[in-house]
Amino acid sequence: MKKNYPIVNTHNEWDPLEEIIVGTVEGATIPPWEPVTPAVVHHEYLLNFYRQNGGKPWAQEMLDAAQKDIDEFVHILEAEGITVRRPSIYDISKPFSTPDFESQSSVGALMPRDVLLVIGDQIIEAPMGWRSRYHENYAYKDLCKEYSQQGARWMSAPRPQLSDASFEANFIPPTEDEPMRTILTEYEPLFDAADAIKCGKDIFVAQSSCCNRSGIDWIQQHLGDEYRVHEVEVFDTHPMHIDATFYPLAPGKLLINPERIKKVPEIFKNSGWDILVCPEPNMPDSHPMYTCSKWLNMNVLMLDEERVIVSKGEDNLIKAFKDWGFKPIECNFYNFESIAGGLHCATVDIRRRGELQSYF
Repeated sequence: MKKNYPIVNTHNEWDPLEEIIVGTVEGATIPPWEPVTPAVVHHEYLLNFYRQNGGKPWAQEMLDAAQKDIDEFVHILEAEGITVRRPSIYDISKPFSTPDFESQSSVGALMPRDVLLVIGDQIIEAPMGWRSRYHENYAYKDLCKEYSQQGARWMSAPRPQLSDASFEANFIPPTEDEPMRTILTEYEPLFDAADAIKCGKDIFVAQSSCCNRSGIDWIQQHLGDEYRVHEVEVFDTHPMHIDATFYPLAPGKLLINPERIKKVPEIFKNSGWDILVCPEPNMPDSHPMYTCSKWLNMNVLMLDEERVIVSKGEDNLIKAFKDWGFKPIECNFYNFESIAGGLHCATVDIRRRGELQSYF
C-alpha cells in the first residue's frame, strides 16, 4: 500500500519526486544594478549591460525562447507523473523603496529555488541579499498559504534591512590567485535558499555573494539538534549558490565542480561516497549567459535515485551520468539559462516520498 506523506515533505535531492514548484518567465526584468551586482557578474561587458539596462524588461525574443524551454520542462515533469505548481503573477516593474534603499524594479519569479528553503515539512522564506528580490516571495504567498492550511510549517527568516552596512564598501572581487572573499558583511543573517543543499540530517551550505556566516548560523539555530549544518569550502571569484558546485545526487554519490571544490568534506570520504567530478560543459562560448556561468550543466534535477533531468546539449555530462548508473532525461534549457539559472534553480521540490535519515 502506497504511503501518504505530508503535503510538504522533502529531506534530500533524490527521494521520488511527487510535487514541485516551477518558476515563470512572465514579466521577468533585467536585474537592476545594486551592491551585489559586481560581486556575481563575471565580465566587464556584462557589468556595462546591467548598468545600462537594469530594471528594463528582457527582450521579448529572449523571453519567448525561455518560455519555450520552461514549457518543455513542465511537460517532461508532468509526463513523469509529477504535480507541477506555478507562482502567482504580480507587477514587478514598479520601483519600490524601504527606509534603507530604493530599487528600480523587482526581478520576477524565475527561480523559486533561491527564495524558498524547504526542509522536511517546513517552508522557510530566505533572507535574500538582493535588494531587487526583496518582494520576490510575494509570488509564492498563495502556494505557501495553501500548504500551510494543509499542515506544512511556513515561516520566514528574519527580514533583512539590506542597508549599506550589509555590504563591504568598494568591494573588488578576488582574482584566481587570491583567497576567496565576498561582498557581504556579518551585519545581519543573509542567505538565498540555493546556498544550501539537503542530504537527510545533514545540510551543506556555502558562503557566497548571497550568503554570510551569520546566515549559516541562523539555519543551524533554527533547525536545532536534529540537523547538522556544514559549511562547504569553495573557491569562486564570483560565488553565487551551491548547485553548480556541490551536489549530493543520490546515496553515496556526490557531484563536484573541479574548479570550485578544492577539498571534499571529510564526512563524504569517511563514509565511502563516490566523488563524481563534473566534466567540462558543452555549452558553446558563443551562447549568451547574462547571470551565470556555463557550469550550470551541473544544475540538474533528480526525480529519484536514477532519473535525472539534464540540459540538452550537455553531452559530456549526459554520457558521464550513464556511466555512473543514472538515467538522464534531456530537456532544452539553454535559452532559460541565458537569463536565469538551470533546471534546479527553476524549481523547488515540495514533496518527495521518503523519511528523514542520516547518510553518514
